[in-house]
Amino acid sequence: MKKRAAALCGAATVMAGMVTSAPAGASAGSASAPRTVQNTPAAKPTWKNCRTEDQPTLQCASLKVPLDHTRPRGRQITLALSRVPHTAKKYQGPLLVNPGGPGGSGLTLAGFVASSLPKEVAAQYDVIGFDPRGVGASKPALDCRPRHFSPVRPDSVPSTPAIEKANRNRAEAFAKACATKYADLLPYIDTVSAVKDMDVIRRALGAKKINYFGYSYGTYLGAVYAKLHPSRVRRVVLDSIVDPTGVWYDDNLAQDYAFDDRHKAFMAWVARHDAAYRLGTDPAAIEAEWYAMREAVARKPADGVVGASELEDTFVPGGYYNGYWPYLAEAFAAFVNDKNDDPLVEAYRNFAAVDSSGDNGYSVYAAVQCRDASWPRGWKQWGQDNWNVYAKAPFMTWNNAWYNAPCAYWPTKSLKPVDITNSTLPPVLLFQATDDAATPYRGGVTVHHLLRGSSLVVEEGGGNHGITLSGNACLDRHLAAYLTDGTVPRGGGEADAVCDRLPDPEPQTAQPQTAKAQTPKDAPPSSRGATLHGLLGFRG
Repeated sequence: MKKRAAALCGAATVMAGMVTSAPAGASAGSASAPRTVQNTPAAKPTWKNCRTEDQPTLQCASLKVPLDHTRPRGRQITLALSRVPHTAKKYQGPLLVNPGGPGGSGLTLAGFVASSLPKEVAAQYDVIGFDPRGVGASKPALDCRPRHFSPVRPDSVPSTPAIEKANRNRAEAFAKACATKYADLLPYIDTVSAVKDMDVIRRALGAKKINYFGYSYGTYLGAVYAKLHPSRVRRVVLDSIVDPTGVWYDDNLAQDYAFDDRHKAFMAWVARHDAAYRLGTDPAAIEAEWYAMREAVARKPADGVVGASELEDTFVPGGYYNGYWPYLAEAFAAFVNDKNDDPLVEAYRNFAAVDSSGDNGYSVYAAVQCRDASWPRGWKQWGQDNWNVYAKAPFMTWNNAWYNAPCAYWPTKSLKPVDITNSTLPPVLLFQATDDAATPYRGGVTVHHLLRGSSLVVEEGGGNHGITLSGNACLDRHLAAYLTDGTVPRGGGEADAVCDRLPDPEPQTAQPQTAKAQTPKDAPPSSRGATLHGLLGFRG
């Protein structure tokens, strides 16, 4: 969900008139029983060398799929694929991988997964990455309103009617831009359509069944595929699991509480490292300093770039991955102790600034989530719900609300979420950290109950999002065993296996920071976890 997932309000009737009539098959209805394409052969991809220095065996291809799967001979769109081919004699089929989003590009994830798994395991699979419809190198790629997140945006907290109106106007303008540019595409940008694309990929690869490995929103994508095509699933790994019962409005409200808790955990970490940051040893007092910093940049944006909303954007990634904490803490400390906002601006540019790929990712994110499920179309419910959450969890609540606000004005009708309950699958392996903010813990437990025979591996006390292949040997042993021969732990109870979390990071320096804060651009991340989180993106 980068992560990234929630909604907004109102003038839907105005927007509805802006979209041309939806093609046949685009009407709202239950996604649990879609019309499907016959299981006929698809054109085989033509793989070409697209190797990089890090991925010398990487190959790329493209694949045509129907825009509307109920009209398989109608308009075609193009998916971009990547592959790291198997090298072992024991071949276990294709392993499709997805980084989440929705809107995340999966092309580079194939290389990451292939190089991060034990060599003898990766060698048994064709690891297949893909850009879902509308994403990245797939054609057409959505970009509804370039530079929608250009600084300085209105304050996310609508403390006055004028601020609220400015934020609502931005959300409506984004939805209007999507309606104007992509009226013919938006009815087909949704999870179920992406799942049907995955089955075309399966057929194009000549596989009777696929293996699947998904992170974040990719867990919902994989669970929906398994629901709609249970006989075509061999092995499934779901890491950092979306709660399918809250798609998508309720899931985003749940995120707000979890991100606030994670922000407090960051404050506590800063307090433990007072020698490095000189911000004190009381987490509550440090948090008060953070909100004072927010008020300061709301009045006068740092370097004319980082206002209150951009400050939130900069610190939200710390809720996904604690490897960013030292860089964020240095920027925070420089602002408070030295009245130096240069590190803060640099941190914004490294962690939060949105480029063209980010514009594309956000456009697809909105298109999928707004189409997947119903959203409140009146501002009254949005305002009431988000003010109630904000009173208890102020860190990200309104920022998240406006991120999802275009769904209040979205020009397509809504589908119904898929009930992923499944009792016909082979064992599915689930991974979940107890303190994950983007996909809170209850989602993993819920899916464990809904997928009969699944096995849940829990990282106790872990707060990162996307926990396998990030340096935790205990988690990775379970992953490797499953991909090797299907072995899953069977411990009974809520979790079948429990792994200790990795230790929190140490400060980059033990000395007080008085100069420009060091950022990942200056110092490459030291762990694979940072690489993974760069691939996952944010919001889900």
